[in-house]
Amino acid sequence: MPSSAVSIAQDLIRCPSVTPVEGGALAVLERLLTRAGFSVSRVTFQDEDTPDVENLFATIGSGKPHFVFAGHTDVVPAGTDSDWSHGPFDGTIADGYLYGRGAVDMKGGIAAFAAAALDVVEDFGPDFGGTISFLITGDEEGPAVNGTVKLLEWAKAQGYAFDACVVGEPTNPEKLGDAIKVGRRGSLSGDVTVTGIQGHAAYPHLADNPIPGLVRLLAALDGLVLDEGNERFQPSNLEIVTVDVGNPAYNVIPARAQARFNIRYNDEWTLETLKAKILATLKAVDLGTLKLDVRFKRDASESFLTRDETLIAALSEAVEAETGRAPELSTGGGTSDARFIKNYCPVVEFGLVGQTMHKVDECAATSDLDRLAAIYKRFMVKYFALGRTASI
Repeated sequence: MPSSAVSIAQDLIRCPSVTPVEGGALAVLERLLTRAGFSVSRVTFQDEDTPDVENLFATIGSGKPHFVFAGHTDVVPAGTDSDWSHGPFDGTIADGYLYGRGAVDMKGGIAAFAAAALDVVEDFGPDFGGTISFLITGDEEGPAVNGTVKLLEWAKAQGYAFDACVVGEPTNPEKLGDAIKVGRRGSLSGDVTVTGIQGHAAYPHLADNPIPGLVRLLAALDGLVLDEGNERFQPSNLEIVTVDVGNPAYNVIPARAQARFNIRYNDEWTLETLKAKILATLKAVDLGTLKLDVRFKRDASESFLTRDETLIAALSEAVEAETGRAPELSTGGGTSDARFIKNYCPVVEFGLVGQTMHKVDECAATSDLDRLAAIYKRFMVKYFALGRTASI
């Protein structure tokens, strides 16, 4: 018989909530939390050139501390259904694993926390010495415009102030208990365009080929050693992710050539100092009469490191108690919605094992879902300093 966490995860997976479609997943959470006494709000946000996105905010309890769990019910596309061993939106359990899109990233994490929060409320009642909230978006896998950013602004306007947050992203590389993410590197993307003069390949003196210039620029970027990392973060890295000339002809020198890059950077840099470094590197390259244009994308994020000892200690102790492993305090990996939440309260991330996220046959061990729910419950008991006996 499935545990509460597993059954909730099954219900969520059966909702085809591919970004930006809600797919019924928020409705599942709304019914579940409302029955347990949570106050639930469904909020839809809009913005220019982006799809409307539904979000959910739920809360119970009163006063401080105010702990918020953040996550997303939207998922990436499943791809071709026939490639899956079990239907991507069937929520099938086989050989001790729950299969389906979002099982790991991150409907499983939401289900585990929902099960844990319901247990805390049942054990201690709604007056458990603080406030528990859910901040759930449908836009994390998409543009991230009409989701967590605006839901945080909305919650602040409603008078909510958070003391700490856990994001339920899959943080463990191999086994549950491997790692808690206590920070993230920042991300900066940009476009480099070189413009010359189009012409016939047989008459190069009448043209100005932008491709050799772009090659020299990319060599300069590729040769950059931004830093060596530090005790908190791994080294920053710059990756050239695409080069595009858009020229189908063999006998034409193109007018322009473009490349894109992405940098994952640590706290040795700020956005301003990193942009200045990139611009200085590119402008130092001799392009002759070619024209250079550099544009940085607006969705850049800063690096951050959480130092809230109470939050980190309570979660670390819960993880070790349930798994027998002292989790590494990690800052590796990509970005998440924690980059927005850090502006409102201390935030860490802990969820399932991430090996199958975004893959065909995405799956989570049912035993891991049970243990993750137990970790979240033990954490809340510790965080809220609930001195009474709990059925952990």
